[in-house]
Amino acid sequence: MGRRNTVVAGAAAAAGGLLTGLLLGRKAGGSGGGVNLRKLTNGNARWMSDKERAVAGALAAAGKGHVFRAWPPPGVNDGAKRAVLAAAGAALEGAAGGAELEAARQSVLVPPVAPRERKVLEAHGDARVDEYYWLRDDARKDPRVLEHLAKENEYTRAMLADTEALQEALYREMRGRIKEEDQSVPERSHGYYYYTRTGEGQQYKVHCRRAVPPGAGAPTERDTLDEAQPEEVLLDENRRKEEGRHTFYMVGGAEPSPNHKLYAWSEDTVGGEKFTLHVKDLATGAEVMAPLPGTSGDIEWGADNATLFYVVKDHLDRPYKVLRHTIGRPAAEDVVVFEEKDESFYVGIHKSRSEAVIFISAGSAVTSEVWYVRADAPGDAPRVILPRVQDVEYSVSHRGSHFYITLRDQGRPNSELRVAHMDKPEAQTVLLPHSRDVKLEHVSLSAHYLAVFERSGGLQRVRVYGLPAGNGAPTAALDPATATEVAFEEPAYSMGGGGLGDFDSPVLRLHYSSLTTPSSVIDYHMGTGARATKKVAPVLGGFAASDYVTQRTWATAPDGVQVPVSFVYRKGVAKLDGSDPLLLNGYGSYEISNDAYFSSSRLCLLDRGWVFAIAHIRGGGEMGRYWYEDGKYLKKKNTFTDFIAAAEHLVSQRLTRPDRLCIEGRSAGGLLMGAVVNMRPDLFAASIMGVPFVDALTTMLDETIPLTIIEWEEWGNPKTKEFYDYMKSYSPVDNVRPGVVYPHILATGGLHDPRVGYWEPAKLVAKLRGARDPGSPPRALLLKMELGAGHFSVTGRFERLKEVAFEYAFLLKVQGMLGVSPVPGSATQPVAPAKL
Repeated sequence: MGRRNTVVAGAAAAAGGLLTGLLLGRKAGGSGGGVNLRKLTNGNARWMSDKERAVAGALAAAGKGHVFRAWPPPGVNDGAKRAVLAAAGAALEGAAGGAELEAARQSVLVPPVAPRERKVLEAHGDARVDEYYWLRDDARKDPRVLEHLAKENEYTRAMLADTEALQEALYREMRGRIKEEDQSVPERSHGYYYYTRTGEGQQYKVHCRRAVPPGAGAPTERDTLDEAQPEEVLLDENRRKEEGRHTFYMVGGAEPSPNHKLYAWSEDTVGGEKFTLHVKDLATGAEVMAPLPGTSGDIEWGADNATLFYVVKDHLDRPYKVLRHTIGRPAAEDVVVFEEKDESFYVGIHKSRSEAVIFISAGSAVTSEVWYVRADAPGDAPRVILPRVQDVEYSVSHRGSHFYITLRDQGRPNSELRVAHMDKPEAQTVLLPHSRDVKLEHVSLSAHYLAVFERSGGLQRVRVYGLPAGNGAPTAALDPATATEVAFEEPAYSMGGGGLGDFDSPVLRLHYSSLTTPSSVIDYHMGTGARATKKVAPVLGGFAASDYVTQRTWATAPDGVQVPVSFVYRKGVAKLDGSDPLLLNGYGSYEISNDAYFSSSRLCLLDRGWVFAIAHIRGGGEMGRYWYEDGKYLKKKNTFTDFIAAAEHLVSQRLTRPDRLCIEGRSAGGLLMGAVVNMRPDLFAASIMGVPFVDALTTMLDETIPLTIIEWEEWGNPKTKEFYDYMKSYSPVDNVRPGVVYPHILATGGLHDPRVGYWEPAKLVAKLRGARDPGSPPRALLLKMELGAGHFSVTGRFERLKEVAFEYAFLLKVQGMLGVSPVPGSATQPVAPAKL
């Protein structure tokens, strides 16, 4: 794994003098110049010669004690240990480089060996042997499992011990680009500006509001916060985490009551995505009810300021039941408003922008049903809008006496927009008919305007239509010629948003980002067409977007389909001659659009000569519903072959070459990673698999695992033989091949992850190690398990930066770039070379 480290030569002379001094003075015998060598080397100093002790002492005195990290006890790999000392001595005397020392150091380390315990899994007359099934512990308390995971973490830290200084430098670079004392763009609502802020050194948000000053007038795109108005702190996440002494903290929902006197929020302090609901009086700060645990995080207020709707989860973490709580009454009296019996359906709640209706949504992967309760009659029973029909999905917005329904079915996969009277929702008028080439993503309604978010050719846009005065609804299809389009010019970007604040506000808030444009907030006046850029996320350290180039190219899949690929590089740093390291990102599932987005942390790579790319592959939603459907069920392999085609295309365009091509994906994107390294291990140098769904077949056969049942409509139900055989042909754990030289792999997981079991990456790493040919070239097969987090890893903004720095250090290490500093004049601080 280690390659030549350019830092060694510059340190050789000084270190050689230190070695000579230690030899002549006999200082290394037991202490190494004040260092306890026996402890540092795990007792191995006792078999060392004087010269070997001198070398060990010189390393320790020079701050290179990591060389001995995780050394096994005497009698294990002693020959490899002597090779380390010989390589270190040669490096200290200038006769060899760091690559030899690092290779020798890694050869000493012994990876954890997961015991093989035969378990036969049978289905459809087929028997699979899973020797690592025992790693699954639903209680997360089995000492043997926890010990194994701890050993994996120790081994991973030891393997990357030589990157610790680089990790710290990368972290400082990333943090140095962040404006720590920052504030979100306020949202104007019912006489207040609501916003969040972060203070210097704070990891979490503080939720605040200030009153809109008297005489401020109607909302416009030019609204600004009046800081002369006193600030009211609604929720300080930093204080909540500190006072509760939590290692994990995440807020689910946060909502003021309609009269703005009470404040409800939900928080997860474990990482398992079970949220506890709290409500407090904003005047006194006192909580007005006992906390309600086990919720999904969704909360909505009735118009009476006393009724609170929330959702609870079942034993499989499925949000399935809506309850109604009355402030001042015990939770035992809470009323069940809605309960979903079908285990393939999940339940959520949200309030319409008009604030007149509370929607209850029940949905599977391909089917949905919406119920509603009037906010001013929260005690009424919910009413269904359109009864569920298999493979028909719809969402609903409200204005006046009408529902605006965005509906998708098999004949209209890209969706169309309809309107119906609330009293007769089945009698609908089509406002925007289905289009083969344009995907209708969602709509945002306000009192006077309809904003339609569309996607065409892989890019997003917004069209704004005026609506009839009063509560009336359009009576015929909308004419696109009457719409005002909000468009952007960059070749690849991400954009989203919706109506802002009060229902009668004419302001549409857009969130925009690209590979070169930091996250931007743009307020658009739907009446006048005026735009105001309210904020561009600050990037400190001299960042200039003009230093970087973003482009979009098209790869040809094996079936001839053109696959869009977005990429970015730094001008004058990337050579574009095929020698550049490149990080290719992919996802490709659930119709999620993996659009081009900005990351200030990514500058650490770009400023070191990397190219970053995103493959917009089938299974995602970048090109519409047809794109998604062509990458699921029995077409799932299109996702993988699209990604491989994108990688090959980038190589053919001389943007990289296989030994410089690294890949990354999270969750379902981790399944993608596992599949493509099995299919084309020769094409990739390294892979980062974040919380990867890699034991797909075993998981989808097991209904006791959260998400399994609902996900049958994404992957197929392997209890049907056709799906079983197909899934078995790509499920990463089931397709590890003995003797194959795989890329370097870093897999991560979260012990409390309810979405992807921690055991999936643990099993994959164990199986890859077991399949490795002892004579094959060395490859890092590493597992990093967060023992106090879930699917989304750590939550503090600085802690997240440390996670990214760790992953980037892994990439730089496997590419032999530990000593490569960012280009002078970049928004990064140069990395001082480590010295022996």
